[in-house]
Amino acid sequence: MPRTTQLLSGRPVMITGAASGIGRSLAQLLSRRGSPVAIADIDLDGLLETAASLSGPVLTRQLDVRDATDQHAFATEVRDWLTAPLAAVFNNAGVTVSSSVLDAIPEDDEWLRQINVDGVVNGTRAFLPILVEQNQGVIVNTSSVSGLLGMPYQSAYCASKFAVRGFTDALRQELRGTGVSAVTVHPGGIKTNIARNARMRKDPEGRGRTREQMVAEFEAMVMTTPDRAAEIICSGVERGKARILVGPDAHLFDALVRVAPTHYYDVISLLQRGLEARATRAATTSSATEANITP
Repeated sequence: MPRTTQLLSGRPVMITGAASGIGRSLAQLLSRRGSPVAIADIDLDGLLETAASLSGPVLTRQLDVRDATDQHAFATEVRDWLTAPLAAVFNNAGVTVSSSVLDAIPEDDEWLRQINVDGVVNGTRAFLPILVEQNQGVIVNTSSVSGLLGMPYQSAYCASKFAVRGFTDALRQELRGTGVSAVTVHPGGIKTNIARNARMRKDPEGRGRTREQMVAEFEAMVMTTPDRAAEIICSGVERGKARILVGPDAHLFDALVRVAPTHYYDVISLLQRGLEARATRAATTSSATEANITP
């Protein structure tokens, strides 16, 4: 199927999960490029901070993406707000849970599923009629590198991101021959608040780490800023890509799962241990330097 290029700059877009991270960076980037931006998030304070940072027209809506009725109401608001065809719908909101399968808390997994899967489905169903009526525009659904391969202690997250990938891939085929397209985004490690906002009841590996230690380890290994992620995503959409890998780790993991579909984690675990050791050395060096500084 030939690629359908999609101009974003200067055209209206809608973004969920816009209170921070990739969502905020997408809103800021596209606003700078002249796009009217409709932004939504359950975090009203963060959402208002994002809105205050934008230079152009903005529609702000506190929204729980799990609520299908509210998503449809927001789509109606956006339709009434538009003065030009809607260029893109970014279903970007997401959360994570860290737990072994053995110790999983069903309520935590259901919370994640409702946001990561139902939120994407609800957003797609609410806004797709607008794009179909226009016969133009793109649905951009955020999966993850964890929608390409399975990661230990991330079973619920991986399941949700594989679901987003499958849903979006199926939608893409349904839209063949129309002016509307569907894109799946697979970010690797991005410097966002997702780890800090995660549900982690205990160290899933049984190593006795505190929540802060686990968050610090994750953040020490991430490779891409939200601003860079936003640039990659917008460039990929405008080039008509159906699948967008974000960050060097995403490209690496994608290659590994193709070459070693059942043994990729042997390589990943070696890389992870190396990154953890580097992060520990950096933290030790930093502490020693601070200790030698005299006031």
